[in-house]
Amino acid sequence: MTKAVRVRDVVIGGGAPVRVQGMTKTDTRDVKSTVDEIYRYRDVGCEIVRVAVPDMEAAQAVGAIVRQSPIPVVADIHFDYRLALEVIRQGVDKLRLNPGNIGSRERVEKVVAAAKERDIPIRIGVNSGSIEKTLLKDLGRTAEAMVTSAANHIQILNDLDYDNIVVSLKASDVPTMVAAYRLMAQRYDYPLHLGVTEAGTAFQGTIKSAVGIGILLSEGIGDTIRISLTAPGEDEIRVAWEILKSLKLRDRGPNLVACPTCGRLQFDMWPVTNELERRMATIAEPLTVAVMGCAVNGPGEAREADVGLAGGKNMGLIFRHGQIVRRVDQAEMVEELWKEIQDAAEEVRARGERAERNHSEIG
Repeated sequence: MTKAVRVRDVVIGGGAPVRVQGMTKTDTRDVKSTVDEIYRYRDVGCEIVRVAVPDMEAAQAVGAIVRQSPIPVVADIHFDYRLALEVIRQGVDKLRLNPGNIGSRERVEKVVAAAKERDIPIRIGVNSGSIEKTLLKDLGRTAEAMVTSAANHIQILNDLDYDNIVVSLKASDVPTMVAAYRLMAQRYDYPLHLGVTEAGTAFQGTIKSAVGIGILLSEGIGDTIRISLTAPGEDEIRVAWEILKSLKLRDRGPNLVACPTCGRLQFDMWPVTNELERRMATIAEPLTVAVMGCAVNGPGEAREADVGLAGGKNMGLIFRHGQIVRRVDQAEMVEELWKEIQDAAEEVRARGERAERNHSEIG
């Protein structure tokens, strides 16, 4: 088990659930836009958010962002130790910082002393594209080079009696990324932040991220994840949750079971599933929703779901907890299914609230 690290009120590692992180795509100097984006992220399941800090104006804006943010805020710092000191003064919850890249030992000591005083963790983030030249010459752009680079940064902090550390070893090449995290997990017990960096578009990047992160999580490696896509940040967070849900590591929101369609399909299914997926992104309660296209597997899958649709010729049967509740025409499918889904979500929510009250009364 890895060490536990606390970021505001969120624990990473130490047996805590795998956490979902995001990174804002707004200009950090624009406080309102950044805070608005953080709230959108929170609403789809983001638990920790990182903001870029390219200059002093951005560093000084961090304080207002932290005060308004509903989730912990991480400052992404490169090269300039003064930016790290400023965001610590502004009350940031965590730093993303490589101590070997911010100058002299004296500068590192100042940052570490300030982080210690505020009990702020530091994430050491090594990317395959930014390995030190000496390591590149000796080891190439390899997993061993990445882990050695991380080890060098860790040693700098350990020499200053600082151990409040999270580590990431991201690469855009999936096999390199997987190998680096495996090596790191063998050698250290620091919490690991997983990611495939610069993964690409929503299509390619999702596949690369799911493969790389999924391999590691299935091996018990990883304490927090961030999906990096050339796409809206909300999409990154949704992908992260789908990876966790598919491995049964976390549970949030509906699980949509839908047949791939074939020549037996007798209604226009794709618009129905696409619209339901869009709407269900707003639901946090765990549900299983099935949309099936024919009589072969449809009724069985639909009966097993919390809410299900078994399609026929231009129509469908809606199921709720295994029972047929009504027949609907194609034009009514989305709205009628959506009503059932919302009602089922309310059922789950009320059940959870009752359990919480009962627990409080017993306690």
